[in-house]
Amino acid sequence: MARRAMIAGNWKMNGLSADLAWAETFLGAVEPAAVEAGEVLLCPPATLIADFARRFADAPVALGGQDCAAQESGAHTGDISAAMLADLGCTHVIVGHSERRAGHGETDAHVHAKAAAALEAGLTPIVCVGETLDQREAGEAEAVVVNQLRASAPDAAAERVVVAYEPVWAIGTGRTAAPEDAQAMHAAIRAAWPGDDGDRLRILYGGSVKPANAAELLRQPDLDGALVGGASLDPEAFAAIVNAVR
Repeated sequence: MARRAMIAGNWKMNGLSADLAWAETFLGAVEPAAVEAGEVLLCPPATLIADFARRFADAPVALGGQDCAAQESGAHTGDISAAMLADLGCTHVIVGHSERRAGHGETDAHVHAKAAAALEAGLTPIVCVGETLDQREAGEAEAVVVNQLRASAPDAAAERVVVAYEPVWAIGTGRTAAPEDAQAMHAAIRAAWPGDDGDRLRILYGGSVKPANAAELLRQPDLDGALVGGASLDPEAFAAIVNAVR
C-alpha cells in the first residue's frame, strides 16, 4: 500500500488576524501537481483556525490543532478538547511535541491519553517523538525514540495515526539530521510500531526543514513527509517545501 506524503505546518505561538493573507500567497505559489501528490496540513494557533477554515473552504488544505486535552469537556480552564477542534473543521491534531513535553511536563502517558481523545473525536493524532542531543551523543537515540513511540502511540490501526520524528536538537536550531540518519530512525520507528501494519504508518520528519533540504529528505524511503515549524510561517517557503513532494 502506497503511503501518501504529508507536509504539515506548525505555526506554534505565532500568527494574528493580519497574517490571514498567508493563505492567498501560499495558494498562488504551490504547484497543483504537488498538492495532488501529497496532503497539505496547516496547524495555526487555535485563534485562527476558524478564519483559515473559511479561507481554505475550496482549497486542498487541511487544518489541525497544535494540542488537545485528554478530557472531552469539563472544568479544565484554558484547554481545548479534540471535539472542539473537530467542530472547527480540523482533521488532525499534534500531540506530544517536545515543546509540550519539556515546557509543560507532559509524559508519554499524557500523550497517549491525548492521542486516544483525538481518535475518539474523529481526528488523526500526529504523535511526536524525538531525542535530545545528550541522548544522541550517548548512543541512546533509537532506544529513547522507540520507547516514546510504544508508550505514546494509541491503540489504533496505522492508517489512523501519523508519527512525527523530531530530534529535539534540530528544532528551531537550524541543524538538521543528515538524510541517512533520519532514514535510519524512521526505519526503526516503522519496525517498532506496535502492530503488524507498520508499512502503512506515515512518519514525518521535523527539525529545521527548509526549501533547501526538503527534496533530499523526502527522497528517503521511510520519510513520508515533514512537520515544518519556522519555515511554514513564510507562505512561499512552505509552498516550496510542498512542491518538493513528487
